[in-house]
Amino acid sequence: FDLAMEADCFEDLLPPEWKAVVHGWLREDTPAFDVGGFVVGNKPEVAHLYAKSPGMLCGVPFVNAVFEACGCEVEWLASEGSMIDLSGEKKLHVATVRGPARKLLLGERTALNTLSRASGVATRAATAVRNARAAGWMGAVAGTRKTTPGFRLVEKYALLVAGADTHRYDLSHMVMLKDNHIWSAGSITHAVAKARRAAGFSTKIEVEAGTPPGGGRAG
Repeated sequence: FDLAMEADCFEDLLPPEWKAVVHGWLREDTPAFDVGGFVVGNKPEVAHLYAKSPGMLCGVPFVNAVFEACGCEVEWLASEGSMIDLSGEKKLHVATVRGPARKLLLGERTALNTLSRASGVATRAATAVRNARAAGWMGAVAGTRKTTPGFRLVEKYALLVAGADTHRYDLSHMVMLKDNHIWSAGSITHAVAKARRAAGFSTKIEVEAGTPPGGGRAG
């Protein structure tokens, strides 16, 4: 399995309003006057993006959207999901961004933070997948809901680019009944029955059972 295979196509999975998330990042970073941007003005400038450590490049759609919102253009020299090999070099040129100086600086930190986070998640996930395959494990290597609040879309996307599994995206995607659910409901049997009544036949239900008999009651 090629970890970078068809990585670009994962952008098509993003929800229709995903760019609104990007606009939210920019609003958070500039809620009022941008004095630094005022200082540099709108003179056309060119910025170069360098990778300074090896790993998997991930987050291209989000970086593109950040700079698109700022009125800048991005030219990529490395593709989404590709492995960055510095081969003894201190840094590798991966993208060039063109636009007005103040707009480049407006999107710079948001774009870099997003790219760094997505690439870091993808790199670690890809390593986990490779290690699992090398050990003979052919099951899924998955990332759960333990994501950064407000950044789940990016981190789950990064798992896909890396060749890992997203597990469930949120509480509505699959029912997982853990010890706290069972304790509060009174029993595994009651917890499962109530979950089935609400979730319907099409939603998967997983139950954590502490003993084999408990697993039998969950079924």
